[in-house]
Amino acid sequence: MTAPDIDVLCIGNAIVDVIARVDEGFIEKHGLVKGSMNLIDEVRAELLYADMGQAIEVSGGSAGNTAAGVASFGGRAAYFGKVKADQLGHIYRHDMRAQGVRFDSGAASEGPATARSFILVTPEGERTMNTYLGACVNLTTADINADVVSAAKVTYMEGYLWDRPAAKEAFKLAAKIARAQDRLTSITLSDSFCVERHRESFLELIRNDIDLIFANESEIKSLYQTQNFDGAMQAIRKDCPIAVLTRSAAGCVVVKGSETLSAPAYPVNKVIDVTGAGDLFAAGFLFGFTANRPLAHCAQLGALAAAEIISHIGARPEVNLKAHARAVGLL
Repeated sequence: MTAPDIDVLCIGNAIVDVIARVDEGFIEKHGLVKGSMNLIDEVRAELLYADMGQAIEVSGGSAGNTAAGVASFGGRAAYFGKVKADQLGHIYRHDMRAQGVRFDSGAASEGPATARSFILVTPEGERTMNTYLGACVNLTTADINADVVSAAKVTYMEGYLWDRPAAKEAFKLAAKIARAQDRLTSITLSDSFCVERHRESFLELIRNDIDLIFANESEIKSLYQTQNFDGAMQAIRKDCPIAVLTRSAAGCVVVKGSETLSAPAYPVNKVIDVTGAGDLFAAGFLFGFTANRPLAHCAQLGALAAAEIISHIGARPEVNLKAHARAVGLL
């Protein structure tokens, strides 16, 4: 077996983020649930876009953001995701490669357009996502490059993939390949509504095929259908070798076997936009983890990356995270 030459392979929905600031009235007018992720069709997408005013467009997608974060720390990152051979698809590929991420997935020549997510940011920094999945839903087992999976220390997926059977099978194949090579697998639960849709199959996957799980407080409580965080924490302890549970301003808890460690959030002067906070936390943690750093240090790197992301609009770092971590003594 050859030594891995990729630290983290991320698999997810390749989506261009369209980010706009809105007030509470906009959320109410369109009947949205603040803080949720809603899947929409092309008609709904056009309606929201026409009403939202000025917006920023940037390559995104949960696992894509994580891959970009790993690369910004200096890690070796790769990405599987589906775009169409259209303008946004070309932009997405260019952005990923420019950020240092290996992205070789083939583009679709026909079918739906490259996906986009309308991210509506209310004044306190909360984001409500309305996503037209477009081409990204057509990720299949044919897009899983076994050589890339075999070369990755950790294969990491976003829970949103579970909404489409073909994408679900793609990750199952990747997990099978990873396990055959004694590599590790990881998942982020993505969204509490996503957990509600797929609770039983998530639990089956976590118990049988996942080495490292990322979840925020609402997601982990949804997974175990409890309002008690400590109860959910004890449950995941039995189901997954390592669980990283984020709690916003309260920091995070890392659970490994009988071990439990708590780490604080990194201070930030003002929360501007929480889009991508969990994605970048995972990036920092996975960068440290694949570099064999202690779990407490991994959590610090995750907190640093999350703090950088929430201090500005957009879910990709505005500074080089490696240099940033060195400047504050974490690398």
